[in-house]
Amino acid sequence: MDNTSLSNPCPVSGSSRLRIALFPGTFDPFTIGHESLVRRGLELVDEIVISIGVNEAKKTYFELEKRMEMIRNLYKDEPRVKVGSYDSLTIEFARKMDAKFILRGIRSVNDFEYEKTIADMNRMISGIETFVLFTEPELTHISSSHVRELLRYGHDVSAFVPKGMVLG
Repeated sequence: MDNTSLSNPCPVSGSSRLRIALFPGTFDPFTIGHESLVRRGLELVDEIVISIGVNEAKKTYFELEKRMEMIRNLYKDEPRVKVGSYDSLTIEFARKMDAKFILRGIRSVNDFEYEKTIADMNRMISGIETFVLFTEPELTHISSSHVRELLRYGHDVSAFVPKGMVLG
């Protein structure tokens, strides 16, 4: 079953002349590293769909709707950023959004190996190209899983999430 959801629909999103990139992830929570990738990605494409993958096997800190709301609020004044959710293959959701690209970030060599394998498979079965941006050096230590751990123990995470993002 494909439980696709998209906020901030753009009437021209289906236009093949737009360069649309999917930025998939769990975003639990969305960090300043993610924010950096979106900002930099918008210099390369016309629109980015921040795509929250639903994986029932993953235990998340924030419910899907809360994650979507937090990201939607963060980009409420940026019409080139959409927020969607899906419970299918990423490439299937990319096709639905008319995305020709997948945006990914790489923090380390380990990330590279993982992302390359997925990018090769996605390109082979769908023709959708993946482009990667290297995480800015001052942000390489930030990951959603580390921020979640801090949250679980009641630690202030404001240094790791975008300014203005309300987590509560």
